[in-house]
Order: sequence, then structure tokens, then C-alpha cells
Amino acid sequence: MSRAMVLVLDSLGVGALPDAPAYGDEGANTLGHIAEWCARPKGEGGRGRALAIPNLVSHGLGEAARLACGRPLPGLGGEVDPRAMHACARERSRGKDTVSGHWELCGLPVPWDWGLFPRREHTLTPEELARLADACGVPGFLGNRHASGTQVINDLGAEHLRTGLPILYFSADSVIQIAAHEEAFGLARLLEACAGARRLADEWRIGRVIARPFTGDAERGFTRTPNRRDYAVPPPEPTLLDLLGQAGGEVVAVGKIRDIFAGRGIGRAVGAHGLEALVEASLAAFAGARDQTLVFTNLVDFDQEFGHRRDVAGYADALERFDAMLPRLRAALGPDDVLVLVADHGNDPTWPGSDHTREHIPFLAWGPGLRGGDAGVRASFADAGQSLAAWFGLPPLAHGRAAF
Repeated sequence: MSRAMVLVLDSLGVGALPDAPAYGDEGANTLGHIAEWCARPKGEGGRGRALAIPNLVSHGLGEAARLACGRPLPGLGGEVDPRAMHACARERSRGKDTVSGHWELCGLPVPWDWGLFPRREHTLTPEELARLADACGVPGFLGNRHASGTQVINDLGAEHLRTGLPILYFSADSVIQIAAHEEAFGLARLLEACAGARRLADEWRIGRVIARPFTGDAERGFTRTPNRRDYAVPPPEPTLLDLLGQAGGEVVAVGKIRDIFAGRGIGRAVGAHGLEALVEASLAAFAGARDQTLVFTNLVDFDQEFGHRRDVAGYADALERFDAMLPRLRAALGPDDVLVLVADHGNDPTWPGSDHTREHIPFLAWGPGLRGGDAGVRASFADAGQSLAAWFGLPPLAHGRAAF
């Protein structure tokens, strides 16, 4: 029985891509800088204790990082399981955003440039702002600038409660983000506004509109809730997910995967919030999965909670917590199953700003019947999709080369 579980460690880059200077990311290295910070003595501003992820090391993560950045990382040396294939992969798509990364992982590199919002202040012109407000059914917005999501609600949350205007903010990615109080403004109203913005975003070639609900008040502070919703443009061509469904298989999307693909190729969606809950939901979905099932999970916490917030210590702790769960993920596999660990871009928590970073990703696979080894530096994230197509016995995808 051939099944696969794919977990995207959202933002776990392993070293800058050759074209990173064009994005302002020369020298970025999400995993490398976390590992170096952990190993640095406390007196020198580090943690004073090496990053402890022995199970990921046995899957080849340290070797994948060495392939990408050309040097071993502190604490990540060790024996690689012979049933583990390890590689790093370069992104063919332009940019460094979630949608492009996931689509390319499933065999569809994005050949066009997404629309972006380069102005950090007064990001939309008055005309654009009026069009967006009309599309969202609101009288106007607060914000209209590049900002960290947690910071902008702290800055503008009280004014939002006083005026009733939603908070609009942007980043270096192809994304429009709208935040509003889940109770005072209303979650349903926020989602409706973002669905309206999606129609205008299509015209502007924007990858995602993200609804960012929060709760709280000025006295107690404001906190984002788990009811985030992403409104993505659907893939313009079939991906691995479509082909698996057409062949009689099933794709079970865990977490925000369904939103990233706008529901295309998804047989069933499972909601979960938080690292442990997402892993538990993946295990539960896999336990009941039939032959030709792909359980596809995005572990968003690495990116959302730690990368964007530039929380090196939190990112390291999350990696160690995930590492402790890996034995259960391996134990869930049958003799003809495979576990694939990848990322979709970088988000170096030591890097200036709060945006993604243009990096190689790790491409790791493990299975009881898998012949492991070093699969080198891959020319595209699409090699992951092509490998899974071969694993499921599907016709070859248009892009990528199989690595296992």
C-alpha cells in the first residue's frame, strides 16, 4: 500500500540561493543562524547549548544544510539513517512567498512575477485604497503600510476599536493582510471583506489575501486568534494534487494547505492550530488513510510565530519539539509508505526586518523500503512533486526530476 505524508516545515531555509542578493538576502541562512546562535556561549549572546535535533539529523537535515551553504553546522553532525534520502533544493519560481513555494513543491513553478507593494508607507495610492475599501465593503482602513502583524495590531488596535475601521498592512511578499477584532468587528464580516478583496487581488496579480482576526483591548493587549484564513489564487495548471485525485487517490490537507491551493486537488481538509496539534492531526489522518493517499501538512508555527517575529530562541525550541515527534511519524509508516520533510522558503530570525528570505530548502525523505543517500543540490522544488508522482505510480509531471 503506497501512501505518503508530506510535512512542510514552513520557512526552514538552509542557506541563501545564488540569486539571493537580488532580494536583499545574501548571507541569509535560517537553520544555520539558529544553530550558530544555539552553540554560541551565553556570554557572547547565544544560548550556550547546541541545537538538539538528533532525529532530523538522522533524516539528513545537517547534510542537506551542508550541501546548501558549503559548511557543517554546529550540533548537526551525525550518522544519517540508510533509509533516509537527503538533498537541498533551489527555487525556480521568482520571489520567496508561500504560494509559489508550495505550488512548485507540487510540480508547478511560477514563471511570472507576482504583484508586489514596494512602498513601505502609504502603500496603496488613494485611488487604490478607495477601490479596495469598496471591494471589501468597508468605509476605509487604518494602517496602509508595511508592518509586522503583531506590531501593527498593538499600534492600531485601540484606534480600530474606536473607529471600526479594519487594519490594512503589507510585507515584501505578494500579500494583502487585513486585521480586525474578532468580536467587535466580527469574524464573519472580516472573512467577507477578505473574500471581496480577493477579487481585486486577482486584477493586481496578488498571491494571497490573509484575514488576521484578533481579540483583546488596549488595557490587556491584543492577541491574534487561530481563525486566520488565506484567500489564494488557484493554481493555473494541474499540480500533483490534481493528478493524484484524478487517478483515484486522495489528498488530505492539514492546516493551511487547502487555502494555499484554493481547494484545488484537495479531497478532504483537516483544521488544526499549533505545532503539536498539526502533527497529531497528520498522524490521525494517516492512520485512517487508504492506498494512494497523500497527507499534506503545513507546520505554520515555524514561520508565523518565530520567523516573522525574529524569535531565534522560540524557533530553536520549536525545532527541538518537532524533532521529538519524529519517531511517532516514522512509526506510523507501513512498508510501502514514505515521509517527506521540506520547506517552502526561508525566514531567517536573525535577518533584518520581518519578511521571508530567499533560500535553499531541505528535501528529506524516509521510508522503511526507501533506498536513502545523498541526492545532491536539486534544481527545483518541483523535484519533490516529481518524486511523489513516481512513488504513487502517476504519469510524470511537467517539471522536476525524481530523487527517490
